[in-house]
Amino acid sequence: MSLYRIENLAKRYRSGEVETLALRGVDLTIEEGEFTAVAGPSGSGKSTLLHLMGALDAPSAGEVYLNGTRIDKLGKRAAARMRLENLGFVFQAYNLIPVLTALENAAFVLELRGVGRREREARARQALDDLDMAGYADRRPNQLSGGQQQRVAVARALAAEPKIILADEPTANLDSETGHALIELMRHLNREHGVTFVFSTHDPRLLDSVDRIVRLEDGRVAGEETRVSA
Repeated sequence: MSLYRIENLAKRYRSGEVETLALRGVDLTIEEGEFTAVAGPSGSGKSTLLHLMGALDAPSAGEVYLNGTRIDKLGKRAAARMRLENLGFVFQAYNLIPVLTALENAAFVLELRGVGRREREARARQALDDLDMAGYADRRPNQLSGGQQQRVAVARALAAEPKIILADEPTANLDSETGHALIELMRHLNREHGVTFVFSTHDPRLLDSVDRIVRLEDGRVAGEETRVSA
């Protein structure tokens, strides 16, 4: 059984009299342990697809299954529980909590899960250290650059040790060295710990590192490329 099974997925957005069809009949499967990128030009539907895979939004048509359970029809509480137990997210907008420090933001999902303070802080510190952010643990988001906030958002996802990480442009706003280090870290988690990654990206560095590329154009799957990683 596939980890994700997506069937005939469509998403319409309406603003006044204007309707935008962001996804048009997308069919896609993701197997456990994949390291996959969804690529395409701006407006192709990459971010929309990841949001629907995370049950952060509801499709206009179609179905999304995770481990055989249909998640696009879950109520808000059930969807929140599903995300908490299974998924890690990295958003383009970071979605950090302004009043919390970098350490507290990185530990936030663990706190929601009820992990004890000592363990969650240790795991959050390790995630920050892995991303060269240990020296910024006590700073709040407004005291960090965009790239630093991005790394805290990644640390939050990694500290929770989820089964699946959905990452929307995770290397955006990162310099070449930091971006490369992040890709290597995610690759390690994928190979050594079996974490499934699905990215939306147009970053050539990340596209060169994944095992599979799903290309979107105008909200449709335009093709796929599978490669054997080194």
